[in-house]
Amino acid sequence: MITISGLRKAYGDKVAVDDISLEVGEGEVLGILGPNGAGKTTTVECVAGLRVPDAGTVRVAGLDPVADRARLTRVLGVQLQESRLQPKITVAEAMRLWSALYDDPVPWRGLVGRLGLEERTTTRFRDLSGGQQQRLSIALALVGRPRVVILDELSTGLDPRARRGVWEVVRDLRADGVTVLLVTHSMEEAEQLCDRIAIVDRGRIRALDTPGGLIAGATAATVTSFAADEAVDLESLRELASVSSVRTDAGRIVVEGRDGAALDVLDGLRRQRVTPSALRVVDGTLDTAYLQLTDTPLDAETEEQPA
Repeated sequence: MITISGLRKAYGDKVAVDDISLEVGEGEVLGILGPNGAGKTTTVECVAGLRVPDAGTVRVAGLDPVADRARLTRVLGVQLQESRLQPKITVAEAMRLWSALYDDPVPWRGLVGRLGLEERTTTRFRDLSGGQQQRLSIALALVGRPRVVILDELSTGLDPRARRGVWEVVRDLRADGVTVLLVTHSMEEAEQLCDRIAIVDRGRIRALDTPGGLIAGATAATVTSFAADEAVDLESLRELASVSSVRTDAGRIVVEGRDGAALDVLDGLRRQRVTPSALRVVDGTLDTAYLQLTDTPLDAETEEQPA
């Protein structure tokens, strides 16, 4: 549903997007993670037709976002990082106005109800909280029954209950076969919602995989911690091929490493005749994989410029 090939966009001598290529399938939720200024928003703005690429091609449901702009609006819904409406327009007025632009809109009252705005239909935009404005923006992006949706910072400003509610909306979109491009800074959101995640840094894709695949590929795919009454030769544990780091923390020994590191550590302790106590083995986190990938220097730094 989305095909990006060799996408490049620069602002003067600052390169925001540097040769990004990827495909997103029908009914897939693809997350885009990256530091501020990594090129995430510029990429999705090119997908939405809000930016004209300097090089490369973008297709959404087979349409060129620039040349086929009018047709694209029939299949694409966009919730931008920050949206503003006329201050005096009410929620109901905005929903009726947007609904009038489509031949077969979603019944808007049910949509605003799902997003927790049923008691705010007569409230003016200027009087909504930041989180309520965000939820209205999501409702406007979905009212036209889009086949592809861009959600840029979906849960910014939302309280935990509202965040869980919009997550359920995204899951329902996927179940209905809608393709979702989700830009987020929330590792939990990405892990909960995304089928695959693209980590973008300095205008390039650093990794593209499932959440589990990214975690498994990190140097800290597992974390093993334990206490021991006997002295432990930490250096010998550090020398294990599967181990990336060994440290002590509040009287416990913490070992990070790839899949299989826990078994290697236990085997190493057995050779030292050390019996671990209070042993814990947990999976690594998406945070760890993200930090590892974005901390790795690139050959040339780039920077995204504001819209």
